[in-house]
Amino acid sequence: MSPHDGHLLKSIWHAFTALDVDKSGKVSKSQLKVLSHNLCTVMKIPHDPVALEEHFKDDDEGPVSNQGYMPYLNKFILDKVQDNFDRQDFNKMCWTLCFRKNLGQSQLLISNDDAFKIWCIFNFLSEDRYPLIIVTEEIEYFLRKLTEAMGGSWVEERFEDYKLHLDSKQQCLNAWELISVVGAGHFSKGMDRQTLSMGINDVYQELILDVLKQGYMMKKGHKRKNWTERWFTLKPSSISYYVGEDLAEQKGIIILDGNCTVEPLPDKEGKKCLFLIRSSLKSFEISASDKKKKQEWIQAIQICVSLLRQGRPAPHREARQKRRELRLRQQAEQEELELRMRELQTANEAKQLELEKMRKALEESAANAAEEEKKRLQTQTELQDRYKMDLEREKLVRQQMEEQMAQKSTELEQYLQRVRELEDMYRQLEDALEDERRARQDEETVRKLQARLLEEEAMKRAELEQIHLRQQRAISETEAEKQELERERLAKESALQAAMKQLEHLEQERQGALEQYQTVMKKLEDAANNTKSWKHKVAEHEGLLRLIQPGSKGQKLITNWGPAAFSEAELSLREKKWQEMKNQAE
Repeated sequence: MSPHDGHLLKSIWHAFTALDVDKSGKVSKSQLKVLSHNLCTVMKIPHDPVALEEHFKDDDEGPVSNQGYMPYLNKFILDKVQDNFDRQDFNKMCWTLCFRKNLGQSQLLISNDDAFKIWCIFNFLSEDRYPLIIVTEEIEYFLRKLTEAMGGSWVEERFEDYKLHLDSKQQCLNAWELISVVGAGHFSKGMDRQTLSMGINDVYQELILDVLKQGYMMKKGHKRKNWTERWFTLKPSSISYYVGEDLAEQKGIIILDGNCTVEPLPDKEGKKCLFLIRSSLKSFEISASDKKKKQEWIQAIQICVSLLRQGRPAPHREARQKRRELRLRQQAEQEELELRMRELQTANEAKQLELEKMRKALEESAANAAEEEKKRLQTQTELQDRYKMDLEREKLVRQQMEEQMAQKSTELEQYLQRVRELEDMYRQLEDALEDERRARQDEETVRKLQARLLEEEAMKRAELEQIHLRQQRAISETEAEKQELERERLAKESALQAAMKQLEHLEQERQGALEQYQTVMKKLEDAANNTKSWKHKVAEHEGLLRLIQPGSKGQKLITNWGPAAFSEAELSLREKKWQEMKNQAE
């Protein structure tokens, strides 16, 4: 298959689609036979009528789709194509099959032949995918070419408005829509039909027939050496010259290759604007109408020779290929950009979810910390309230004891008034009893202080264990939470250190209270011994006590608090019991 077989397929696709009357995507075998026969005839390929039946012998009698027809088309037709047929006749045949169905009775400013040329241009500029369409960039390229060929000026704003209209639809056109756009005269306002037809023909000549330049020039004959006006057409690999511009009679052809040269000649024989074309076979002297035409022809021929040396296609074909490659690259870059954007969006969503989880975790941690702080403050408040209640209770007990002391002091004063003789003895006894009472009071105070210190020590230990557990839980949290809670941990460590110091201080206070308790116990023991000695002395002076006590009906014992509630026999019995208990204790 030649490089132009892609364009052959486009023309055949139009013909196949036109045969699909009900737009089901399938065509009957009888119609395919006619199409295949016409293709073989116009492309000068031997036709094998049995091949189609053999190719589809396993199929049912129903219609055949485009995908099913393509293998047959490639194997029995396109693979046998040579460059010995007229491509214009081939395109004419495919056009004849499809234009009536798609154009119908449309009221256009162009002839059927002009519509055919636009259809060929569409096949040349359309994308290599089906259904065939022409994109906005190629539409603009064609319309610019057409405007230049008509000698008009390109109005950018008019096409921008039309492009906005296209963008709101599908951003592309099919062949029949393109023909309608040109035939409606939207981009050829102010031009008559003949000018539009000539412009379409010029663009068709360049893009489809590869005519890079054409025009009348004078040529010098090789035999008679006379100068004759000819119509020259320049193609990438040849220069043809005809009797007239209708191309009815070709007089000769100049084959171009990489070894050809073109150079200007000085004026001679009354001819001006001369240049010489040297080919591998002959040399040709040409006279242009003016210097501008001469320079244009020389540059155009030199460009063709340069392209032949480099093995490159015609400029418009190369430009079309570059535009397609650029669109493919842009499309690939756009797809890659969209893919990256989707990946970034997915990563961003994942990051947002992660940040949301971290935010919730931090909020939860902050809520837990606030709850723990609230509980700690509540516990501290309860402890303070408890300490205040204990202090009030101690004050009340102290006040009651002071009242009792005041009452006992009054009784002691009354007793001393009655026993002036034993004032010194009873004052010492009172001091001893006072020491014993104070020792017992100090013992009770020390016991309460020790109990309170033990309770505080237990609570502090519990708090230290809670702080230690919270630290362990905080350490086990994620690295991000660890950074956020680092300050809280440091604060808790400071609190822990302060609590440890307070615990050590309480331990020292407890040791001091214990030592104080031991001192008080010793004082109590001393006071008890003093009390015992004084009781003996009081017992020895019973006679004296009885002498100074007021008279009474019965015999009673007198104590430092007043008359006793027991008799002397009971006192003796109690003294014996106390002495036995003391001996057992020793």
